[in-house]
Amino acid sequence: MKKGSILKLKIHDLAHGGDGVARTDSGRTVFISRTVPGDLVEAKVTKIKKNYAFANLKKIIKPAANRIEPPCPVFQTCGGCQLQQLDYQAELELKTNNIKQLVNRIGGINNFKLNPVQAAAAEFRYRNKAQFPLAINKAGKITAGFYQRGSHKVVPYHDCLIQHPLINRILKVTLAELNKAELTVYNEHTLQGLLRHLVIRVGFCTNQALLVLVTNRLEFKEKKAIARSLMKQIPELKGIMQNVNSANTNVIFGQQDLLLAGKAKIKEYIGKTVYSISARSFFQVNTMQAEKLYSKVVSYLEAASAENVIDAFSGTGSIALYLAEKVKQIYAIESLPQAVTDAKFNAELNQIEKIKFIQGQVEKELPALVAENEIDTIIFDPPRKGLAAETLELLKNVNIATLIYISCNPATQARDLAILKTDYNLVEIQPVDLFPQTYHLESIALLKSKK
Repeated sequence: MKKGSILKLKIHDLAHGGDGVARTDSGRTVFISRTVPGDLVEAKVTKIKKNYAFANLKKIIKPAANRIEPPCPVFQTCGGCQLQQLDYQAELELKTNNIKQLVNRIGGINNFKLNPVQAAAAEFRYRNKAQFPLAINKAGKITAGFYQRGSHKVVPYHDCLIQHPLINRILKVTLAELNKAELTVYNEHTLQGLLRHLVIRVGFCTNQALLVLVTNRLEFKEKKAIARSLMKQIPELKGIMQNVNSANTNVIFGQQDLLLAGKAKIKEYIGKTVYSISARSFFQVNTMQAEKLYSKVVSYLEAASAENVIDAFSGTGSIALYLAEKVKQIYAIESLPQAVTDAKFNAELNQIEKIKFIQGQVEKELPALVAENEIDTIIFDPPRKGLAAETLELLKNVNIATLIYISCNPATQARDLAILKTDYNLVEIQPVDLFPQTYHLESIALLKSKK
């Protein structure tokens, strides 16, 4: 095999990133995007590593039985979705199998209950938040979309099928207004230009919306007029913010926020719990599926007769608030000061007093909380990198009856389960599909102490 080789391959699996997996006659693994298990394809090798290679799809010789026509016209180039060419039921089955393989291979655990993925009621139009990079199109106009996979080239498209319809409408109206003002767009190579991103957040249950203009500098004279015009044209918009990010970075938000019009927050519900959400608040992007996720956590708490619970990586308190009435006391740990402020506000909004909010890093705050309180359950919902080594070591040396580990990255979850398995039994895993048409998945692991 060499770079540029044309191979005829059968796809037999799906990798965590959404690429199809094939094997050559010599046993080398080849990853091919936009393919699904069962496809017989012709592909061109683009990169070769010691034990695996990457190839671009040239032709589908014989499609898999569960392959469908992607409904999005830019699916082949846009990096926002990876699985639109796959029947949804087959997508769910592959996601379940992916969890099983990761826990078996990385976690070294085989004896546990794996529940089928909880399907989404809506396969499309489910996202309540979008972050659109901006670019200048061939006609010299400001446009938006998502990055082409593996690049920072914007694929222009203004009717993304996985976004809430209100997000797409706000995007179109905003682009028209920005083009009237003849503003410049940030260039990440020259570090010049004004507009970097548009961030839009909507409430599924309230139909309220926030818009954020992320800019390279604070001052531009048109911003107040643009905000007033947009508020008039879009009744659902409750507020328009400006965020200033002048750093040479891939991070979307900078540190400075300015309210241009309206209010800085919208309201949303998960079940009967109400949340006040700012532009930068962490909130699950699929509101309807988040309720299924949180309800499963509640069922685990009820089965364990949990009383004193820690919600680690609590964000704006979304989980703690949802389950508060089911337990005696909750300690919510979050490192971001603004998130803690939002969480406290949301607790007051829901008239909940049994949550103690702690601002700090989980690995630093957890030891004292466990030592000073009779904690029977800890809920973890860490970022994609998983739990810190200090936290895993602490868990091995204390006796917590129940751990509930929620993860948006099953690979790092499996890695952490491998470390915990000497002291905790993995009882079951419940995957929840918050991200249809993509390889992403939320996974809830229930663990019980062996001590």
